Amino acid sequence: MNGLAAVARALWQALRRRRIAAGAPDPGLAAEIGARLHAAGEPPFGPGLTLFHIDCGSCNGCELELRLLAATPQGAAQPLAASPRQADALLVTGPVTRNMQEALGFAWDAAAEPKFVIAVGDCAVDGGVFKGSYAVAGGAGSTLPVDLVIRGCPPTPEQILAGLRTLGAAALRPRT
Repeated sequence: MNGLAAVARALWQALRRRRIAAGAPDPGLAAEIGARLHAAGEPPFGPGLTLFHIDCGSCNGCELELRLLAATPQGAAQPLAASPRQADALLVTGPVTRNMQEALGFAWDAAAEPKFVIAVGDCAVDGGVFKGSYAVAGGAGSTLPVDLVIRGCPPTPEQILAGLRTLGAAALRPRT
């Protein structure tokens, strides 16, 4: 076995053994999102939160962390949708480039009500290191209303999972 294959095998085995322990969901944000769901008269998100991922021009650091999360048992419970129509929330990574503004708007229009947007990473929040570039319109909030912000450059799988649990906790609250 050559050196590169040995490194790849060791990395894969380390990832398989890794357990992610995310923090508790934010109760204030969960209550606010739960109130929006209740006002819309929508049922909870089913067995898991289905996400539609939109990369709006990132360096792919956040995508690597999302893939690491997907390789864990906890992350495997967060399925990705093939279309925004099938998703419970839009997951935006990277700064919104001027070329992606229209596509992001189309995804928003196609999503079913109630619509939720999750900005993952500093670039998706406010443009990050790309803020001020002629090619960047800003963070996801410059184009869409953002419901949940997960900061970090890139955020760790633990931070992403904690944010997703906050949104999931809002949907799983008992109805009054």
